Amino acid sequence: MNAVMLIIAAALFSGTGTGTLEQVHDGLGTLAGETAATAFALALLASGFASSGVGTYAGQVIMEGFLHRRIPLWLRRLLTLAPAMVVLAAGLEPTRALVMSQVVLSFGIPFALIPLVMFTASRRLMGEHANRPLTTLLAAVTAASVIVLNGVLLRTLFT
Repeated sequence: MNAVMLIIAAALFSGTGTGTLEQVHDGLGTLAGETAATAFALALLASGFASSGVGTYAGQVIMEGFLHRRIPLWLRRLLTLAPAMVVLAAGLEPTRALVMSQVVLSFGIPFALIPLVMFTASRRLMGEHANRPLTTLLAAVTAASVIVLNGVLLRTLFT
């Protein structure tokens, strides 16, 4: 969903300087009609709900399943809402806050990709389903490329 929204916004507003979510919504309404603008807003809302839900559930699985810690539902929901409430209360520009949140999340990419390549290559862990050497090489090159590109993004944003 996120990729579709980005592609539509990029295609409609290429070279126009449109940059905030509000500008994309307004521009979409002008160029493609109010139905398209409303669909964009609903898709953005659905995307936010989906990512919040997945993040909350993943945290619950890790806490309860791996760390054997149980957090009451009300506290778990409060903790997952807190960052968004801080952003809203601080009056930060929503598009910039969204971009920065994605940058912060990108710090976790190496912590997922590197073990993924290592574990799927391990015959001890995967048995007969372990990746072949060529697959492991391609996965390692892909993971390294993503990590390097992530580093470039971070460097670009923070310098």
